[in-house]
Amino acid sequence: MKFSSFTIRIFAILFCVKQISCAEGNSKAEYRKSFINPYPRFKAHYDKGDPGEPLFLTPLITDPKWTKEMIRNISRVNHKDFEDVESYSGYLTVDPNYNSNMFFWYFPSEEDPAYAPVVLWLQGGPGASSLFGLFAENGPFEFNEDGELGKRNYTWSKTHNLIYIDNPVGTGFSFTDHEEGYARNEKTVGHNLHEAVQQLYEIFEWSGNSDFWIAGESYAGKYVPALAYHIHKVQNSIDTRTIIPLKGMAIGNGLSDPIHQLQYGDYLYQLGLIDEHGLIEFNEAEKKGKDCIASHKMDCAFEVFDNLLNGDMTNGSLFHNLTGFDYYYNYLRTKEDNRSHALGTFLQSSTVRKAIHVGNKTFHDIDTVNKVEIYLKDDIMDTVAPWISELLNTDAHIYKIARREVWRMEDGEVAGYAKHAGNLIEIMVRNAGHMAPADQPKWIILTPVALGAMSDSTQFTRFPSNAFFKLTGGMCKRSVLKTAPKGLLSIFPFALQRSAATCVQLPGAAPQSIMTSPGEIILYLSSISNNLNALRQR
Repeated sequence: MKFSSFTIRIFAILFCVKQISCAEGNSKAEYRKSFINPYPRFKAHYDKGDPGEPLFLTPLITDPKWTKEMIRNISRVNHKDFEDVESYSGYLTVDPNYNSNMFFWYFPSEEDPAYAPVVLWLQGGPGASSLFGLFAENGPFEFNEDGELGKRNYTWSKTHNLIYIDNPVGTGFSFTDHEEGYARNEKTVGHNLHEAVQQLYEIFEWSGNSDFWIAGESYAGKYVPALAYHIHKVQNSIDTRTIIPLKGMAIGNGLSDPIHQLQYGDYLYQLGLIDEHGLIEFNEAEKKGKDCIASHKMDCAFEVFDNLLNGDMTNGSLFHNLTGFDYYYNYLRTKEDNRSHALGTFLQSSTVRKAIHVGNKTFHDIDTVNKVEIYLKDDIMDTVAPWISELLNTDAHIYKIARREVWRMEDGEVAGYAKHAGNLIEIMVRNAGHMAPADQPKWIILTPVALGAMSDSTQFTRFPSNAFFKLTGGMCKRSVLKTAPKGLLSIFPFALQRSAATCVQLPGAAPQSIMTSPGEIILYLSSISNNLNALRQR
């Protein structure tokens, strides 16, 4: 079966706050961090309670004794802390040859779940559990400064069916029984995710009109296109048992082309965090790092990155020694927020394990070496450019002359700046770091008013979101996904659309109609296109 005609809208988001986490020295480093994984590692936790048994849903899908309603009922999450929030979880087998299983946690939309858009959130890493995003960024729950769990005021599940999958296999609660089951490249990542998503559509029977969106941040700058590209290639070439109504993608602060994103010195210099001498040191190290990546020498590249930022193998990183900062994923803070540390203990408790149906399966986001990082070592150096190039239409010539507009919230507050050209939307968001949904939850919240693109309602533009704004009066209403960049850019290839014409409205600009050819897929990532330099010139 084939897609009907559609278009992917693109959002590039540049944040004025750049974050990255670093250790103070090797005295505290229990584990050598990956090249780019910014997410916390947790202490292993065990208690004497009963964790129950893991729930494998895949065999039930094809068993005639099990109706879809029965499968949903058995996967329902029951826990005292989650009583007033409906959710479902369990394991989906994505490769029976190696017994590779992916863990998911699904939250139906609070509003009209039968027809609400479906959003899949993928954390980066590689090797970071998407449950970090659930509890720290955009899910219905969060931990306060005292480590207590409560409901989030601004959650994407308010108006969207929200799915979290621990990806790739070997991340979080996802697992495989064989070494061959670990992904070595993004092709395997895309294949496994597609298999999981197809099963979710079979179990939860979302409407074909419920558009599917893929969103993520950081190293998901590779995961998100991997899944979208796989869906595009498979559904446009062969019949599949389940058609995924892919509407678009959102990539926040994505790492997509490392060799072009290892450039922190200029940024830090412009912020005033380093002087001319520090800039020279950064530039020299970055050149060496790019040479290492170009030569596919990962150990060399990691050593450069470590010397620059992490400091796990040295007496402090260059960043720490020059700035005094211990935390580099948000320059508004000098130290890491410790609220997420309670998450590891909570998820590994027997009561939560039993509630989310993982049993005694290993939680891999602990402070030991993660096999996901080992097997994706070569992938970290690679780019997704070839895939994106096949799908790309950058409108670079339009971007070069496009004007930037002030982006305001309804109350008049300046949230950032927006620039659009053809199917590319670039947003600079104020006061947000690498985990932007955690820094600016109100601005990033997906709501009907803000989120035109992820809604079928005719009163909204078909635009994606993560950072949003509402346009009033007779204008089109739209939203834009916002999250912070690892390098200088955050890219949001968005909105696989079935309609050829899309109303686009930026603050202070007149509505426009952007026409695209039937069946055209347009993606954009920072690493590709001849307007790369233009994108970097801020």
